[in-house]
Amino acid sequence: MTASADELLLWVARGDEAAFGQLYDAVSGAVFGLVRRVLRDHAQSEEVFQEVMLEVWRTASRFDPERGKAMTWILTMTHRRAVDRVRSAQAAADRDERVAVLGATTPFDEVVEQVTERLEQRKVRRCLGFLTELQRESVQLAYYQGYSYPEVARLLDVPLGTVKTRMRDGLIRLRDCVGVTA
Repeated sequence: MTASADELLLWVARGDEAAFGQLYDAVSGAVFGLVRRVLRDHAQSEEVFQEVMLEVWRTASRFDPERGKAMTWILTMTHRRAVDRVRSAQAAADRDERVAVLGATTPFDEVVEQVTERLEQRKVRRCLGFLTELQRESVQLAYYQGYSYPEVARLLDVPLGTVKTRMRDGLIRLRDCVGVTA
């Protein structure tokens, strides 16, 4: 007489190795087929199949025949394990991609950077010549010597509002002269 998967699983829960062998024979085709459909990779499918069957052996005592069939319980476990493997593989691929993107550094050309910086400095100096004397003084004190607007106002002995206006107008003229858009 052949026992049902439900009966075999109950015997497996008691540690019956022979019952596990029979259960293995009874469910292995369906379990491996489900894993193979989810993973589509033979080697990974074999690994997940082995993990599932080991989990069946270890957790057989959790099976409750009043809550469902043994085959349903095993296939649910199988599907979850296979989906976990897919998610794990996708997460690893995403991590690898992020690391590759972060690791891809653009080569730094110091000479080009220095030349570009010098050209920009010359352009700014040339454009400073187009400012009024008051605008140029205010901009140079604030941006080249590091003074705050109130300090510039004290140094030039003018009201703070006047300094702010000179700075705004001077920076607008500089922006237009240098060709910055934003």
